[in-house]
Amino acid sequence: MTQHDETPRGGDTAAPGRPRGLTRRRLLFGGAVAGVGAAAAIGADLAFGRPGQGAGQPPAASDPLTPPPAERLHGGDTVPFHGRHQAGIATEPQAHATFLGLTLHEQSDRAALGRLMRLLSDDAARLTQGVPALADSEPELGLLPARLTVTFGFGPRFVERAGGAAPAGVGPLPAFGIDRLEQAWSGGDLLIQVASDDAFTLAHATRMLLKDTRSFASLAWSQTGFRRARASEASGTTMRNLFGQVDGTVNLEPGTADFDRLVWRAGDAGDAWLADGTTLVLRRIAMNLDTWDQLDRGGREQSMGRFLANGAPLTGAEEHDEPDFEALTPIGFPVIPEFSHMARARPVHPDERLHRRAYNYDTAPTGGSVSNAGLLFASFQADVDAQFVPIQQRLDELDLLNEWTTPIGSAVFAIPPGCAPGGFIGETLLA
Repeated sequence: MTQHDETPRGGDTAAPGRPRGLTRRRLLFGGAVAGVGAAAAIGADLAFGRPGQGAGQPPAASDPLTPPPAERLHGGDTVPFHGRHQAGIATEPQAHATFLGLTLHEQSDRAALGRLMRLLSDDAARLTQGVPALADSEPELGLLPARLTVTFGFGPRFVERAGGAAPAGVGPLPAFGIDRLEQAWSGGDLLIQVASDDAFTLAHATRMLLKDTRSFASLAWSQTGFRRARASEASGTTMRNLFGQVDGTVNLEPGTADFDRLVWRAGDAGDAWLADGTTLVLRRIAMNLDTWDQLDRGGREQSMGRFLANGAPLTGAEEHDEPDFEALTPIGFPVIPEFSHMARARPVHPDERLHRRAYNYDTAPTGGSVSNAGLLFASFQADVDAQFVPIQQRLDELDLLNEWTTPIGSAVFAIPPGCAPGGFIGETLLA
């Protein structure tokens, strides 16, 4: 018979050398049950104590930034808030992001907007460095930024209220035939983009920033997206969307001359306040995963123009191989179809390039479907009309992927430059 950690059947005498007290048998049977219930009522820690802690004493505070030996934690990692450019643009994308679109109150005039941006900038600067916001009633929740960044953008009405003129392209985009836009995901006067490698941190920072806006604006929409968790794959790996496709292979690389020229604004005479800033196009693209499931693997690869396994073009072996759009099949058809997404999205002019920073979204299914998912397509470019619009027009005209994707939200914002310590985002427009 296998022995168990119990007292002998004949009694509850402790084994030699074993202290008398609460055994498993006593816990399960007899009067000890009542004793344990009482202990639970007053708190087990206080009733029995902890090593080195007297009864009735609160537990010692733990330090979440001190890892066990040999364990590397990322919660304390920070991204500078202050600088020439706002963070969250050239920053390597974090695992989670929330985009907030706000509508200004009618009474929010230029002076009010200055107060709003000073308040938001101050709290954002604190939170991104692991310092609680000034009015944070749960300061312990703000100690682990996990590369938290906060990025602000201004819609046309915000710029007008501030006494400026919105740059060309910042406003509603041209009408596209594939669009089925919903007001619930479109427009907005003020954008707050919050991103972090930790969803808990993201939720808390979002709440703190929205509390700052209550006297000045109301929330019009909130969109939350995700990528792979940090360190689940090598840094710099191109993300995948929920179709399983490698998404964003051709992308302007931060730190290069092309990035600096095609993302950051020079600041024209009419909008000098936007120098060192950029523009953001945010599109919510619904993806019909239910009907996508009905397509075989070859059809999926033809619609994209790339192999699903590694994102290589259909004429190549590796993701970043140069595609050959002239290559033909044995029966004379293009290996990369002209209707494929890659063929339609490729730049006709070298300047038709942008910096993608997209996220997947996945919400509760409705109407008997299995999924309600898609892509939060976020692109940063110096000139919306010259860089984003021509690409989107070609996709609108002929892109087989349109059979399974539908843009349902659209918003464009001017992203002002960064600020120095003691300054605030938007001071070039509002100061």
